[in-house]
Amino acid sequence: MKPRFISDIHLSENNFHLTNAFKLFLNESKEACTHLFILGDLFEIWIGDDDDNSFIQDIKKTLIDFTLDGPETFLMHGNRDFLIGEAFADEVGISILSDPYTLDINGMKAILSHGDFLCTDDSDYIEFRNKVRSEAWQKDFLSKSIDERNEIANSLRSDSKDATSEKSLEITDANLETVNNFIQENKPDIFIHGHTHRPKIHEHNSTKRVVLGDWDKFGWFFSIEESNLNLKEFKI
Repeated sequence: MKPRFISDIHLSENNFHLTNAFKLFLNESKEACTHLFILGDLFEIWIGDDDDNSFIQDIKKTLIDFTLDGPETFLMHGNRDFLIGEAFADEVGISILSDPYTLDINGMKAILSHGDFLCTDDSDYIEFRNKVRSEAWQKDFLSKSIDERNEIANSLRSDSKDATSEKSLEITDANLETVNNFIQENKPDIFIHGHTHRPKIHEHNSTKRVVLGDWDKFGWFFSIEESNLNLKEFKI
């Protein structure tokens, strides 16, 4: 395997530069990797697979072009796009992974996650996460019209930005005790996640924890070639 990992791209119809950077990354990655793992928040907002505006149609075409005779591609839900369903995945040729997800990469036990479950100091967020990930909440939300869903999603996004701006960096980061407990319980060789927007490779005894970066002025990806681990940034 020559996998690549990305997360927190936050694609939106209002940010052409991110969309263009994502297309360029996929074009370069088609020959450079054998597997692509998107570990959450591919989109800034996702209100359901039935929302099919011109921006989403463009991203779908981009993904179809990439997955057709290209690398095996996998998607994990993030806190922004947890409503992506099998209809979208089947259409663009990707597989949805559970969170966390364990696999073997070149003889290494790897665990993948979006990473938001690690932010246990942020009790308000964990409570919100549990609510919106419930089947009842999602069923109710998806029963509303696209216009209603857009209005709710934008309101939730605005509330989230306001709440985050009032919280310390420590509260919104992964809780180290939670991280260490998870690693001790599961004993991976490598643990890869995003969400916190703090890219770095951490050492936890015999486990390497790779935190992916978000895409803004720079894009980030992590690659594994044989036993070489590379966390890279590139200008957008």
